[in-house]
Amino acid sequence: MRAIVIHGKLDLRNDELAAPEPGEGDVLLRMAYGGICGSDLHYYNEGANGEFVVREPLVPGHEVSGTVELDPSGELAPGTPVTVHPATFGTPQPGIEDRRHLWPGGSYLGSASTWPHTQGGMQEQLLVRRDMVRVLPPELPLLRAALAEPLAVGLHGLTIAGDVAGARVLVSGSGPIGLLTAAGALARGAAEVVCTDVLPGPLRRARELGVHGTVQVGVEEIPAQSFDVVLECSGVPAAIGPALVGARRAAIVVQVGMVPNEPRPVNLAPLVSKELQLRGAFRFDDEIDEAVTLLAERPGIESVITHVVPADQAVDAFSAAKDSDASGKVVVALWPDGTTPGSDQ
Repeated sequence: MRAIVIHGKLDLRNDELAAPEPGEGDVLLRMAYGGICGSDLHYYNEGANGEFVVREPLVPGHEVSGTVELDPSGELAPGTPVTVHPATFGTPQPGIEDRRHLWPGGSYLGSASTWPHTQGGMQEQLLVRRDMVRVLPPELPLLRAALAEPLAVGLHGLTIAGDVAGARVLVSGSGPIGLLTAAGALARGAAEVVCTDVLPGPLRRARELGVHGTVQVGVEEIPAQSFDVVLECSGVPAAIGPALVGARRAAIVVQVGMVPNEPRPVNLAPLVSKELQLRGAFRFDDEIDEAVTLLAERPGIESVITHVVPADQAVDAFSAAKDSDASGKVVVALWPDGTTPGSDQ
């Protein structure tokens, strides 16, 4: 079977791999679409995502959709449209029994954090455990369903923040995660959602989603002490300070975007003087179920997808995804049977 494989820094190929064979408790999927995530970009452009280095050929992709090829249990019929929860959970630990995504020993599709690496979904067929499969509602097309995983990341950030109904929410950074976090805030009833970015392209896409306002950092000022909840989604350390300025006294600030694993200067004075609550958010637990529901109910969220690129042009897809002004979410069409890039099947 065909697969997109990262062999190292700037070394991406279309390879032939052995087709997987499902065992008890497994489901074999035929993949349709795979979104390119920031971690995928790091693996390709740098050969590593933070401390996780590509040490063997790695199939990227954890933002995926497809159809059931074979369920040995007979529960899921061939052709059933699905998305995938990309995590397997590790060992429960005291104090975090209810946070499976933080348990040590777990894995994530398309990740070099484990050895051997956990292969991802950018291949013709993918073998997953049955409990990772999420059946799609009839009104949710496969293309839009590829947004379920990144939308779940944004929804988890909102879960960490608490109830945002009626709140004024600032989303720092309007890349795909920021845009989907903003969409989640709107869906959860925020009274006002404002997005920031240094580039005009992401802000244009934020306005298309229906946010209440945008701020181009470096050109406009973030309104000081104006927001009940701040979700920092850029992962750029320099963005954290302005985000803290925008928070009102006793506001909640959630760091959603992944930041470099190294010391960086951040002005924490507003954290002290305003008694802000700074919280971290890592991946998600079960928010993918809410994400599937929202994507079915709110088709406009699909506007976050700006490019659908055939798998045979994967290098072009990764290049497009690196240009954050020109692109939102870039999705790769993974040789789906009977479909063409951008189709609803």
